[in-house]
Amino acid sequence: MDEDVLRKLAERLGPLHAKQRLGIETDSEAQIFGQSLFLLHIGNWYPVPSVIRNTLKLTGLYWRGRRNTESILIKRNDVMFKNLPPLFDGFTILHISDMHVDMNEGAMRRLIELIGGMRYDLCVLTGDYRGKSFGPFAATLEGVARVRAHLKEPVYGVLGDHDTIQMVPGLEAMGIRMLLNECAIIVRGDQQIYLAGIDDARHYRVDNIEKAALQIPHGEFSILLSHTPEVYRQAAHADFNLLLSGHTHGGQICLPGSIPIILEAVLPRRMGAGAWQYHGMSGYTSVGAGSSVVPVRFNCSPEITLHCLRRG
Repeated sequence: MDEDVLRKLAERLGPLHAKQRLGIETDSEAQIFGQSLFLLHIGNWYPVPSVIRNTLKLTGLYWRGRRNTESILIKRNDVMFKNLPPLFDGFTILHISDMHVDMNEGAMRRLIELIGGMRYDLCVLTGDYRGKSFGPFAATLEGVARVRAHLKEPVYGVLGDHDTIQMVPGLEAMGIRMLLNECAIIVRGDQQIYLAGIDDARHYRVDNIEKAALQIPHGEFSILLSHTPEVYRQAAHADFNLLLSGHTHGGQICLPGSIPIILEAVLPRRMGAGAWQYHGMSGYTSVGAGSSVVPVRFNCSPEITLHCLRRG
């Protein structure tokens, strides 16, 4: 552990959060290297990627699946809100999730081509910047930096279940404001909205919606960034208007009709991809710009999303 990184994390997050997250990560890596198989990411169980890859090669589908990962769609999602401040009518958010940059080089090149000329007011990144959930992350930071160089400010992000807290100083040094159970205020003229973000709620379980929402006055318009949509109940009952997330990859390998074979999330299937509603809250689950475990996609194209906030 780099002492400089540890010092920066303690200053940035407070010594307790930094110590807690790092300790949980250390425990997780111990499980990966032989102490337990029950809490592993499937991609960290060494035989799994090669088994999937070889099976697809035998069926002749592998290279088609690889090509599919570079066919990134630009999706548009208009969302209506009664309490949206008038000056934010038409406010557009570019949403990018699950890049897994170090295992999706072709997809990242295509992503950079797409975002270069796009118009939006704010960019949000909802986690999973690296491929594996352990080990070195220098290549991940280099890949994210290449994408970041083509994004317009401001850019906000949260961590995913593949990401280490040690990446935070590097991500923030390149101009990505990480929200780790924190809230930022977005201002237009004399009006404002609130953008909150939580630490990973899926694997490390260090999310704290209550802390993230502390700065938000009752009745004010607010957005929550979470890597996983599985916090939808907590977010809705904390009065967030919009939840933006990723994690599911939409199943990544799907049957015709985008029906996921496996959806790695505990939530209704209708929330596994795209726009949805829960009580009074709108939600959107991105299927991600990258791919996980094996860089292939079938019947589930990768995406980036432009969310346009509308008043009405």
